[in-house]
Amino acid sequence: MNLKTEKAIDVLLSKMSVREKAGQLNQIILEEEKAESLKDLIRKGEVGSFIMANTEFAGHEEYKASQLEFLNELQRVAIEESPRGIPVINGRDVIHGHLTGYPIPLASASSFNMELIEMSYASTAREAASDGIHWSFAPMMDISRDQRWGRIIEGSGEDPYLSGKCAAAAIRGFEGGDVSAKGRIAACAKHYIGYGAAEGGRDYHKTEISDYTLRNIYLPPFKEAVKAGVSTVMSSFNEVSGQPVSSSRYLLTDILKDELGFEGFVVSDWTSVENLIRQRNAADKKECTELSLNAGIDMDMVSNCYIENIEALVSEGKISMETLDNAVRRVLRIKFKTGLFDNPYTERININLEEDMKIAHDIAAESMVLLKNNGILPLDKEAKICLAGSISDDKKTVLGAWSYADTSRTVTIKEGMQKAGKIVDFCGSGIPYEMQRHFRNSDIIVLAIGESRDVTGEARSLANLELAASEKELVYTAHRFGKKVVGVLCCGRPIALESVEPYFDAILYAWHGGSGTGLAVADILFGNICPSGKTAVTFPRVTGQVPIYYNVPSCGKPADGYYSADAVKNYEDCLGSPMYPFGYGLSYTEFEYSEPKADVLEISRHDLKNGKKFLVSALVTNTGGCDGKEAAQCYIQDIVSKMTRPIRELKGFEKVFIKKGETKTVTFKLGFDELGCYGADGKFDVESGEFDIFIGKNCLETKQIRVKVTE
Repeated sequence: MNLKTEKAIDVLLSKMSVREKAGQLNQIILEEEKAESLKDLIRKGEVGSFIMANTEFAGHEEYKASQLEFLNELQRVAIEESPRGIPVINGRDVIHGHLTGYPIPLASASSFNMELIEMSYASTAREAASDGIHWSFAPMMDISRDQRWGRIIEGSGEDPYLSGKCAAAAIRGFEGGDVSAKGRIAACAKHYIGYGAAEGGRDYHKTEISDYTLRNIYLPPFKEAVKAGVSTVMSSFNEVSGQPVSSSRYLLTDILKDELGFEGFVVSDWTSVENLIRQRNAADKKECTELSLNAGIDMDMVSNCYIENIEALVSEGKISMETLDNAVRRVLRIKFKTGLFDNPYTERININLEEDMKIAHDIAAESMVLLKNNGILPLDKEAKICLAGSISDDKKTVLGAWSYADTSRTVTIKEGMQKAGKIVDFCGSGIPYEMQRHFRNSDIIVLAIGESRDVTGEARSLANLELAASEKELVYTAHRFGKKVVGVLCCGRPIALESVEPYFDAILYAWHGGSGTGLAVADILFGNICPSGKTAVTFPRVTGQVPIYYNVPSCGKPADGYYSADAVKNYEDCLGSPMYPFGYGLSYTEFEYSEPKADVLEISRHDLKNGKKFLVSALVTNTGGCDGKEAAQCYIQDIVSKMTRPIRELKGFEKVFIKKGETKTVTFKLGFDELGCYGADGKFDVESGEFDIFIGKNCLETKQIRVKVTE
């Protein structure tokens, strides 16, 4: 905490009226056509922040960015004409790119490359900052075990460890070492908390989360975000076990602010303060304000609850001046931290769009997961290749939801394959009989298919995770010609593939990969790049398996179909095992792992609590025919514990480049944080006993070493 900043805030607070304080906690929609009324509100000290969006469904809307001159004029009014000269802070949903589209976050997580993730968010920050954006509502770190949920695309999947590392990388990219520096913007960890556990995958729905699961699964990514210095946190819409987050002091203040030590401010999600009325937790907007501000929500997003009711509630003694001042202090603290008091106006930054496109290509390529390959990939450049499918020449779908990127800079899969030096026979998604003629005359059929961006994102959940009937029919038609069929699947979520997988000779899961999708797909298909992505979320066989996730606890009966040798136990009509497990991904080369080794086989709880760590390592040898990258993963299993812990828990990963014939050592440091968990009492600790440590290609790895923790 900066003492100079805190003293400056003390001075401001001493001069501000209650109305002005309420104004700092008020975020309103930035509507350029209402310029004069916005200026009047600023002059009266009733606006603390603008959100650059038209509606709550900003991920699917066409939003025209405001002119920089207009933003600077509003800022001038705030500095020169408002009662205390306090700048406004402009926020926008900059989720996975700005001018340049990067892969959706779920895809980026599949890269297992934190350096590339940080680079992509640093580039995003530069592009956004140059357009007058001070603050991004990202990263999202909701753990999702339900692939039906539309917003699964915005997070990093089902694992708390990977999600935390991805969040920290994004925060470093956005904020850097100094968020006030040119080209940096404030990050926002969202949605706090449990939003991804919406029942049935239905957006905004209730969640039922025990405190044990909350702390061990849903809280760790936010803990990592706070450690990374995130400036803001966004609260979530949902209730947790009967208590709406918007009115939960336990979640927002006791845990987030007091226990985790978060010093920035909490902003509500879109009208989630007022939504307490719909949740029947409050009778009117006045009661919404009382509950939310006292719980710990510092800024009200667009519902006008705070600006309309804080004065009366303070006068009635239902909100204390201490509570109000603390919320305002947190907002002002971030305005000082971002440098808005010293440099309130935005100047254009020199953006290297070509360099940003290179980053987009590189992270797209490392995010793509090779799910199946019967030897057909990489493609023979002399073969007669027919490219078809709904996404083969589509510039918009591959950008995904929550993208405002310039489609004119997007390279389609068709263009990418042509630029790679191979002119392919192209029939797109035309008339079936015409397509069949193309199929008949080809050696290999590449189908670029998937799901529309319009069925992903906010309020875009699905009941059926299979490909659309028209897409499936195209797969069946291509297969009937007896040719080799390669599927390039561009999707926002894991699709249930059991009904179509047998009809493909190879499957490259390209996700909604952003502006660089086309070139990255072509480079992988033609062997210029060796695929290295790994699944950041489990792929179900059929929709009925959902929720399905790797970090499932052991069961009292043989129901562990994810890991069981008898994988039929879960269902009568389907295997219990996943189509593709967490951490899975093929390569054009082969990697062989040695048995893990540890530098100690026994360590005391006392030493672990005092910061001592032990090392576990394995040799990884590239035994295949080409150079490649491998995301080596480290998992633990607590053999016997007081609470049921997951069968596997990811506790480390390292992505390494290994030349063919070369061997490298991967080493993981494990200690108190990695071996411990929260118990029934809400305290984090390590139990004595034995732990198995696994190092390998994915969560199903069996090579392990046992380490004992003594008293």
